[in-house]
Amino acid sequence: LILVENVGNLVCPAEFDLGVDGRVMLLSVTEGDDKPRKYPLMFMQSRLLVLNKIDLLPHVDFDVARASGEARELNPDIEIIELSCRTGEGFENWLWWLDRFRKTNGGA
Repeated sequence: LILVENVGNLVCPAEFDLGVDGRVMLLSVTEGDDKPRKYPLMFMQSRLLVLNKIDLLPHVDFDVARASGEARELNPDIEIIELSCRTGEGFENWLWWLDRFRKTNGGA
């Protein structure tokens, strides 16, 4: 399993073929819920949306339903996992998704 991390904005990784088998969009709730409309191509090409830092939801202006709904309008097949690396909430779902993806895409 090789993970390729984007080091720029959300436009660059969607516009270039990096030879990946699948794309995962990692969106921190601290970045705002407007990203699906602002960077639609990345959400349209991603298989999974990971909403990260959900432990901060009580402290930020982020509407999970809005972000999830707009992501699904752009890509009805996108899966969504809510995750907090600090508390571990949702981490099992992330590991399960990675394992399932690996197994269904030719991995051992």
